[in-house]
Amino acid sequence: MAARPETTTPAGSQGLAIAAALGALISLQTGAAFAKSLFPAVGAEGVAALRIGLAAILLGLALRPWRLRLDAAGWRNLFAYGAMLGLMNILIYRAFATIPLGIAISIEVLGPIGVALLASRRGLDLLWIALALAGLVLLPLGAGEAGLDWRGMGFALAAALCWGVYVAVGGRVAHLGGQGVAAGMAIAALLVVPLGAAHAGRALLTPDVLATGLVIALLSSALPFLLDIHALRRLPQKLFGVLMSASPAVSALAGLLVLGEALHPLQWAGIAAITAACAGSALAGARAARPD
Repeated sequence: MAARPETTTPAGSQGLAIAAALGALISLQTGAAFAKSLFPAVGAEGVAALRIGLAAILLGLALRPWRLRLDAAGWRNLFAYGAMLGLMNILIYRAFATIPLGIAISIEVLGPIGVALLASRRGLDLLWIALALAGLVLLPLGAGEAGLDWRGMGFALAAALCWGVYVAVGGRVAHLGGQGVAAGMAIAALLVVPLGAAHAGRALLTPDVLATGLVIALLSSALPFLLDIHALRRLPQKLFGVLMSASPAVSALAGLLVLGEALHPLQWAGIAAITAACAGSALAGARAARPD
């Protein structure tokens, strides 16, 4: 039986839900661009510490995750979820330090695509795999003779792997709802904040850095979470998935507008291919989940 009929949401309400989903996506990628602008002051690790630490405080105050009551297996799943969340953020920020934002996010989204497609047995999914691989090949080709920094590519691929594991583990804690997300963020903060503090030291506590970090935490974590909750309650799964597939393109636009990161046409083509693979994977996943 379907979890939610697609025809029960009024058109006006669905329009607001679509706007919320797109707003969450834009907020998330704009926050990532502002995060990169703070790297000269505190480094990638310092920015990750600010984002995760402040987001953990904001979500903790709003959702009070300390009220959770779990058994040993539940806590193991939650700690794995939080660890992947923290590691994924550090790795993608390290990637941002040496390659453009849109390139890094385009590589990172291959993680959840891979999880979805590896679990599928549909022949059409070979097309989405081919598109994703073609896009991955085009990204460095557009960088010219200098190519893309291999360390940035490596960090982005490692972040993609963590995101894939994060998706798999996240399914085990999804029933905890917002409190599970807040608890996972707190666990991630326990791992990331000491690393960021060791790297950036007292610079993390300067008023300008803290203020910018708060903006990043709001844009990259708190606001997208609240908007996504609104959208997920009112949108069909396939529509939400297709909207989220625009992440690589939106991140590239954020990099261009906020950071001035202009990409080569071949790289835009690669991003378009990966975006299409994301959308196709989302649609295929929604069809596979639909009852016969």
